[in-house]
Amino acid sequence: MAVCEVCSNDYDMAFEVRAAGAVHIFDSLECAAQRMAPSCDNCQCRILGHGLQADGQFFCCAHCARQRGYAQLVDHA
Repeated sequence: MAVCEVCSNDYDMAFEVRAAGAVHIFDSLECAAQRMAPSCDNCQCRILGHGLQADGQFFCCAHCARQRGYAQLVDHA
C-alpha cells in the first residue's frame, strides 16, 4: 500500500504521477488535482481543463482574465 501525500490515506489502490522529475503518490484524482492543478489567479478555483495564461498568470476563463486586465484573452467555443 502507499500513502497519499495530500490526505495521508494509506490506500491499496494509490497511484503515482510523475511530473517535472518528481514522483507523487495520490489515493484519488481529487487529491492529485489539489496538489498538481494550478489555481486561477483571479478566483482561486482549480483549473482542471483548458485554462488561459498571460504574463505567467493562470486563469480559469476569459472572464477572470478580463477582471485582471487581459481583455485580449477569449474563451473558445
